[in-house]
Amino acid sequence: MPELSDKVTMKGNPVTLEGNEVQIGADAPNVTLTANDLSAFELSSLKGKTVILSVVPSLDTGICDLQSKRFNTEAAGLGDGVAIVTISMDLPFAQKRWCADTGSDKLMFLSDHKAGAFGEAYGLMIKGARLLARAVMIVDADGILRYRQIVPEIAQEPDYEDALRALKEIA
Repeated sequence: MPELSDKVTMKGNPVTLEGNEVQIGADAPNVTLTANDLSAFELSSLKGKTVILSVVPSLDTGICDLQSKRFNTEAAGLGDGVAIVTISMDLPFAQKRWCADTGSDKLMFLSDHKAGAFGEAYGLMIKGARLLARAVMIVDADGILRYRQIVPEIAQEPDYEDALRALKEIA
């Protein structure tokens, strides 16, 4: 499996990402994730919408909590043509609990816990930790990756304004 070791740190310590680094302009890989009701969910089923993929290591950490709440707030003004999906390695039960505890009802939450297929397909699996690196990606309605922001320090929030500016250009 390909590795990338010069892009991301966790609390200042370099981490190695495993998987295929998807390039902007390439087809977004279709993977099967697990929905909160334990059903299989194909990312390709969102084709026809512009999709923000908000990737977090774990919803039970402060920065991931902030990131997910921020995108839940932003989702209210984006319209029906945009979907925001939060992806983590958290179990679906934990994702469902987090949604209920925070009142987050405008995002879709999908888990990569079974096989890590998303992490590997998008080059975001943190080697040795079985967590995903923090990232924001935008896939256009045709299924093409148009924006990729891999946050260089996992303990920091993404650049929301940059992602939202890109969304306006893409959607």
